[in-house]
Amino acid sequence: MMHPFLRTLSVAAALVTVSGLAAYKSDDTTAPNATKTTTGVIPATDIKMPAGFSATILAEDLETPRHLAVSKGGDIYVKINKLKDGKAIYRLRDTNGDGAIDEKVGFGDYKGSGIFIRRGYLYASSNTGVYRYKLNEKEEIIDVNNPEQIVKGLVSKGRDEAKNIAVDNNGYVYVNVGSYDETCKEAGTNKGKMPCPLLDSVGGIWRFKANQLNQQYSDGIRYATGLKNVVGLDWNSSTNSLFVMMHGRGKFHDVFPQYYTPQDSEKLPAETMYEVHEGDDAGWPYVYYDPFQKKKILCPEYGGDGKKTGGEKAINPVADFPAHMGPNAVLFYTGKMFPARYKNGAFIAFHGQAPSLKKGYMVAFVPFKNGKPSGPWEIFADNFAGTDLAKPTGPIQHRPTGLAQGPDGSLYVTDDLNGTLYRIAYKAPKK
Repeated sequence: MMHPFLRTLSVAAALVTVSGLAAYKSDDTTAPNATKTTTGVIPATDIKMPAGFSATILAEDLETPRHLAVSKGGDIYVKINKLKDGKAIYRLRDTNGDGAIDEKVGFGDYKGSGIFIRRGYLYASSNTGVYRYKLNEKEEIIDVNNPEQIVKGLVSKGRDEAKNIAVDNNGYVYVNVGSYDETCKEAGTNKGKMPCPLLDSVGGIWRFKANQLNQQYSDGIRYATGLKNVVGLDWNSSTNSLFVMMHGRGKFHDVFPQYYTPQDSEKLPAETMYEVHEGDDAGWPYVYYDPFQKKKILCPEYGGDGKKTGGEKAINPVADFPAHMGPNAVLFYTGKMFPARYKNGAFIAFHGQAPSLKKGYMVAFVPFKNGKPSGPWEIFADNFAGTDLAKPTGPIQHRPTGLAQGPDGSLYVTDDLNGTLYRIAYKAPKK
């Protein structure tokens, strides 16, 4: 069920002091120079969710938080896309068990988006590579001063350069390398290059060994191709496979008005979810997915007219979503806090809005059964925008970006517009 945006988000600011901090050994009882705060947990009453769910604000002023990971001990590691006081990652901690963040430590000096915890390491990405930090038994970083670089030299040219990551259970890390060129056209023309030379180094997912240092393209494999830019990806442990969310392209009517109306450009192409395996091709830049025709359509740069199909060898999406919603994270829920219908389903953070629906800036949910979507997507947490998108009364307040699951089964959400961190919990309503 889709929940409407009801009223402007108005919450008190959480007092979280941000500063550049010295490196520390996190197995110490108290990290040297850690910032102490006295912030309480603030109810985010204007976030609209199904009955029994509640949202709280744990922190604000985190600059541009992107993805995040939560340790089994409850530490929250947040990746910062733009350095804040020279730091790229924040470790947030509740030291006294009252549910509020009261300590913050910053470390790392490389901006980026990806972060992931798996099997004793915290993995974090820059825009050109991936690092890892050894964790202790509580999943606390042992030494923030000396991360190991496991991947370097990936293409970064200013557009769609974030290297978002996932790590499987078999010793591999998967890295998105987005394309800085949206359509792969011949210079000065509207004709696409065939084959597209960009696909050698961008527009796909590369797989590297999680325990080998200083790998480059030649050390990994191009695991999946034909993916313009993937900001959200997650390893689904129940299917033992990788799922990704691709950002769709734009500018159909701007460049090809003979085939597409302005309304077509608002509705096309779909944002898409794929289950990818080694060797898969999702079809970019040659085809796109039309959610109305339910077909892969040949792109106009490659001879398409909005009706011609193509991409016979390209995989089909397992789910599709309205155009321009900007899926920035996907998380398969494995916790026990939420009702049973959410188990093994996918939560998705949408960073933008669909002009045709006047909806966006939300966390959605896709139910799964036997490893496949078992029903239509639905809005799970709404009104992050803080204004009616059909008739805005003010600027957008929050843009959901990252998702993580806590050890208790709660759901964490970052917002990279105002630097807010949310926690969503569930308690069964009284009958």
